[in-house]
Amino acid sequence: MGIVQVGLGDRSYPILVEHGRLRRLPAELAQRYPASSYCLVADDTVAARYGRELLDGLRGCDLAAELLTFPAGEQSKTIETVGWLASAAARLGLDRRSMFIALGGGVTGDLAGFLASAYLRGVPFIQIPTSLLAQVDSSVGGKTGVDLPEGKNLFGSFYQPQAVFIDPQVLATLPQQHYCNGLAEVIKYGVIREPSFLAFLERDRERVLARDEPAVEQVITTCCRIKAEVVAADEREGGLRRILNFGHTIGHAVEAASRFELLHGFAVAIGMVAAARISVRRSLLGANKAERLQQLLDRYGLPTEIPPHLDRGTIKSYLLSDKKRVGSSLFFVLPLDDGTVAITDQVTTDDIDAVLAG
Repeated sequence: MGIVQVGLGDRSYPILVEHGRLRRLPAELAQRYPASSYCLVADDTVAARYGRELLDGLRGCDLAAELLTFPAGEQSKTIETVGWLASAAARLGLDRRSMFIALGGGVTGDLAGFLASAYLRGVPFIQIPTSLLAQVDSSVGGKTGVDLPEGKNLFGSFYQPQAVFIDPQVLATLPQQHYCNGLAEVIKYGVIREPSFLAFLERDRERVLARDEPAVEQVITTCCRIKAEVVAADEREGGLRRILNFGHTIGHAVEAASRFELLHGFAVAIGMVAAARISVRRSLLGANKAERLQQLLDRYGLPTEIPPHLDRGTIKSYLLSDKKRVGSSLFFVLPLDDGTVAITDQVTTDDIDAVLAG
């Protein structure tokens, strides 16, 4: 079992990584995280696969528990969905001693976390991520929120969970496309913080893609440890935490321009290559190292080029509404030759046009 602590003073919490943990969770919640009632929040796909079983497990431990579901997909990540969930919670009589449980991928974690931050002005919640992307990234760090027509994740809050329970065993049923989707965020951590981890991903690619249990547990624990260190140093993205946005500036714009038909991790992979190319243009990164990153993403089955049918003007318009923009400055995370990254607002329009042109 791997245990990572997110050190945030009196709001610190554990990330617990263990195969088979989901089956043991009801008894553990009753003992370690008591509540007047538990409200599972899951999309309809995850609810059918794991939600009913967990609900029955909670009730089997004589715990008051309910399950709220919503349609799967990024299109549900809206303020309207949060409002519907909040009304449903109120009708169920959830009080300030109740606890929300986010059971699912990144969309569910963002929705349920935002719901918990606002319902009755804040009730506790727990993350149980069931996708690789959520297990290695979005379930940790307290970012919650929804999309607006103007862009992704523009309306939300920082709200930390009580704990994150990760059961890598659930990845066995994850479709390969969605497993690869999470691997983009995995590769991101190797680039921004830990070259030795990047080397492991190159060397052990076959084990990782085959979902070898020790390899997958190492991947999840390493990513969570890196993110926990960054979040503990900069919870609200005032400085260091911005490095976690590597690949996300152009990636989010590409994702939004595709009307969210492109998976998040796929968009991030494209964004990482674009950032590397900008870094090469600015003589911060050798072309051979940019090529190394592109080849690694290729070998993990991830896209590296902006789909030709996406309108470049639309992508640029989404860039201008990016939530990471401050005034007229748009911040990019660029990889450097020494294996680190730099946060800069000095990327020019020419740089952006060049990478969008391909």
